[in-house]
Amino acid sequence: MNKMVNRALMTLVLLGAPLMAHAEKIAVVDMGAVFEQLPQREQISQSLKKEFGDRMADVQKMQEEMRSLMEKQQRDGALMNDAQKTELVRKMESLKSEYQLKGKALDEDLRRRQGEEQNKLLVKVQKAINTIAEKDQYDLVLQRGAVIYVKPNADISGKVVEALSKGK
Repeated sequence: MNKMVNRALMTLVLLGAPLMAHAEKIAVVDMGAVFEQLPQREQISQSLKKEFGDRMADVQKMQEEMRSLMEKQQRDGALMNDAQKTELVRKMESLKSEYQLKGKALDEDLRRRQGEEQNKLLVKVQKAINTIAEKDQYDLVLQRGAVIYVKPNADISGKVVEALSKGK
């Protein structure tokens, strides 16, 4: 009985060996490096600057005006009467609150639009990864951060950037 069990186990091991010899083809992608190298990233940056440029200039102008008023207060504060000092302080506080309000709105809108553009780009990156994985017959593609070690030839980040650079 014991010999029969051993033979059965040995047969299973021998039959399973060819299945185990077939290793999965695995690749990794460094998403951070891909996004850094994409030419579309610069195009997105330029379009956002164009879209939000006027608002950025307006907020920057307010910042310069606040700096100018603070310098005036420090420089001329001793020569001003109480009414002038009070008026200057009110003007600075009003400008500061308007600056904070507009600055916060600009930051939120800019962050939202950057997220939208990033998501559009992410969809393109995912399609490029899928195309490369199918073409090169990879069974599995992992993100670089999930892997401790990978051989350089298994990293397809360069292929992804190249594919997206050609497709623009």
